[in-house]
Amino acid sequence: MAAVASGWRSIKFIDEARIHVRSGDGGAGLVSFLREKFRPRGGPDGGDGGRGGDVLVVVDGSIATLMDLRYKRTLAAKDGQPGGSKNCSGANGSDCIIPVPIGTQIFQEHEDGTATLVADLDEPDSQVVLARGGIGGKGNAHFVTAARRAPDYAQPGRPGEEGDYRFELKLLADVGLVGFPNAGKSTLVSRISRARPKIADYPFTTLKPNLGVVRVDDMRSYVVADIPGLIEGAADGAGLGIRFLKHIERTRLFLFLITQDLTPGREPVDDYHKLCKELERYDADLLQRPRLIALSQVDRPDVAEQLQHVRSAIPDVPVLPISAVTGEGLDELLRAIAEILVAKGRWSAG
Repeated sequence: MAAVASGWRSIKFIDEARIHVRSGDGGAGLVSFLREKFRPRGGPDGGDGGRGGDVLVVVDGSIATLMDLRYKRTLAAKDGQPGGSKNCSGANGSDCIIPVPIGTQIFQEHEDGTATLVADLDEPDSQVVLARGGIGGKGNAHFVTAARRAPDYAQPGRPGEEGDYRFELKLLADVGLVGFPNAGKSTLVSRISRARPKIADYPFTTLKPNLGVVRVDDMRSYVVADIPGLIEGAADGAGLGIRFLKHIERTRLFLFLITQDLTPGREPVDDYHKLCKELERYDADLLQRPRLIALSQVDRPDVAEQLQHVRSAIPDVPVLPISAVTGEGLDELLRAIAEILVAKGRWSAG
């Protein structure tokens, strides 16, 4: 079940936005009396006001970031129109539809500084109404009774709703690729996804998560998130810290990429435990998910010699030797990932 690379999505990553939303006000009902040549006492005929438009958030599969919201401060629906004569109702206000990528969480921000999660849009085509439009007022034709045949009043439309919201995007990836800066994550993804990420020899080469799509066969594929390199203290916000740790919350499988670093005092087993510690400090439940370890650069003799040591020191996690340069072990790695995803119900084994 060897996997074949199929695609890559590289984007200017915007993962948070704050906006104020307001739904439309309801239109006012009308006070009107029918006046026709042969019906001088036609009676009240004031129509109802239209309903104000709603503010809806909908998942759009063609969108990958929150960039379009980042530079908008207020989004508003249209107000309902007032009622007309001859019992004509006013037009409803048009809705304000906000498209977002799948994986967007929406928090309502309160004046006391707290925030409440109101929606987690993690399913295709899901949507939520953030602010409902105001109901239109009733015209005077609604208030005719036997005692009051010519009411001279109507209802005003009800105001819409408004509020402040924070949008956060958490990547929906099957596999989270975790490693220290310069671990070779971008190089690995470039081999398994035919990606062409920018690669350089300095910390934090990858400043935004990228999504690589790996195809298993004609019917199945999975997404790998190349998460920017972690450093010690990331769970406390050091380096890129929590900004990117949150993007691994949804992954089904963690792939740890380690190697024999050329820095004095660095070695693969210690790096693995430090990475696990940062994940655990951020959210202990993350380490309950399946893990694989890729020992990279095994084309180097000093790394290949450490394979058995790493496997003995970490007996509870499969350790797979790979080389992104020569391609050694990549088919076995991708096969192991696909088998775990089948076991986790990503798709059927058939």
